[in-house]
Amino acid sequence: MPVFDQTYQTLKEHLQQTAIFSSIEELLGWDERTLLPAQAGSYRADQMTVLAGLIHQRRTAPAVGEWLDTLESSLSTSHPADSPEAAEVREARRDYDRESKIPQKLVEELAKTSVLAQQAWAEARAQDNFAEFAPWLEKTLDLKRDQADALGYTDDPYDVLLDEFEPGETAANLRQVLSRLRDELAPLVAEIVATGKQAPVELLQRDYSIDKQKSFARFAAKSTGFDFDCGRIDLTVHPFCATLGPKDCRITTRYEENAFSSGFFSVLHEAGHGIYEQGLPDQEFGMPLGTATSLGIHESQSRLWENFVGRSFAFWEYFFPKLQLEFASTTRDIALDDFFFAINDVRPSLIRVEADEATYNLHILIRFELEQALLNQDLSVADLPGAWNEKYSEFLGVRPPDDAQGCLQDIHWSGGAIGYFPTYSLGNLYAAQLFESANSDLGALQDQFRRGEFGTLREWLRDKVHQHGRRYPAKQLVQDVCGEPLSHEPLIRHLRSKLQPLYGLA
Repeated sequence: MPVFDQTYQTLKEHLQQTAIFSSIEELLGWDERTLLPAQAGSYRADQMTVLAGLIHQRRTAPAVGEWLDTLESSLSTSHPADSPEAAEVREARRDYDRESKIPQKLVEELAKTSVLAQQAWAEARAQDNFAEFAPWLEKTLDLKRDQADALGYTDDPYDVLLDEFEPGETAANLRQVLSRLRDELAPLVAEIVATGKQAPVELLQRDYSIDKQKSFARFAAKSTGFDFDCGRIDLTVHPFCATLGPKDCRITTRYEENAFSSGFFSVLHEAGHGIYEQGLPDQEFGMPLGTATSLGIHESQSRLWENFVGRSFAFWEYFFPKLQLEFASTTRDIALDDFFFAINDVRPSLIRVEADEATYNLHILIRFELEQALLNQDLSVADLPGAWNEKYSEFLGVRPPDDAQGCLQDIHWSGGAIGYFPTYSLGNLYAAQLFESANSDLGALQDQFRRGEFGTLREWLRDKVHQHGRRYPAKQLVQDVCGEPLSHEPLIRHLRSKLQPLYGLA
């Protein structure tokens, strides 16, 4: 067997064995956020610390670097630069070099702190007590600064933390992209508010049995393509998707009896993540080509299914009669047009995960600015609640009445995910571009949706996005699929097209 092939197989076996440890870590993380008893957090932190250390040792073992050296020395003569093998080596090198810069002690401390901080966050949120969480946020930020220092950066420590989630992206570029988006969104939202027209959201606040919500949301997730033979839905405080193995994808949600949209669209959103995970090649699990290319692309899949499909009129032409059968006494007097308007309501609000399509990115801009200020120590943790409230007044014209609905609403900072939030806006932008391209390539998607047919779109996404894993960087992937670089214009076109007739916009 040629040296390249033999070494490549050795590296692959090592990385996929390491992925088994990572999947156990993921399982413990899933359990922590769904089933863990309230008093078990401390020991879970110890478990996660040990696992994080073992995984880091395997990922940064000197032998991995030696195998990569051998592969790189013969790659140019054995495989083209755009081949799957070249992509695997390139991305494995990126991972190895990045991980090797971080001391194991710091990796373990980050793992332990994330568990304890998330437990503290959940309690603080439930009790509306920011002071209880503040010391944990201070500690997390200190550790993330240490991580940035270990990784090294040129201009901004935020860049190397962002790079973990969106490889190659920078804070400076994101500020430009999101500024252009805000310049278009803010006038659109103001125009909508000025109409004085309000969607009949009270239709969604009736008595929707939680048991029936569960079965109806599961039916919708299965219809769009989430494979329940390889996945499941569970309940949690903050919805998420976790992949525990090649055929084990867990999605989670939360339901409220008088808030139909909250649970239903959360399931569609997380199912979108799950469909992406289930579309990655099983045989490459643990390898770069079996891993999503970036969180921005991952989010594009969830937002595409949640909003571009799930909030379309055609989707509900198929599902609304079924909703009326499932919730007969609740919905018998509701017209489809009114229901459609209700689920596409636009109004400034406090909670990001329940925000409408038009205002959602303003929530992200707030977090993007605040977490940069916190990391760079331009904003103290003690001053975060006040700064948060001021940003909400400035960006959305609303002010949180308490911290539970303010700076304590998201789990991300407690888990150390500094640099994660802007990937949500990237996801919205990428989703709009991908959906436009799919519609152009496939045609008549709305006709398919109204018949309950979603497989054509799902397979297009699988072919264009899912199957490639990390073979192509996010920007290149979107450029190749859509024929244009990242742009805010498709999202604005989508929003105006949908909202113009609902609100009577010019």
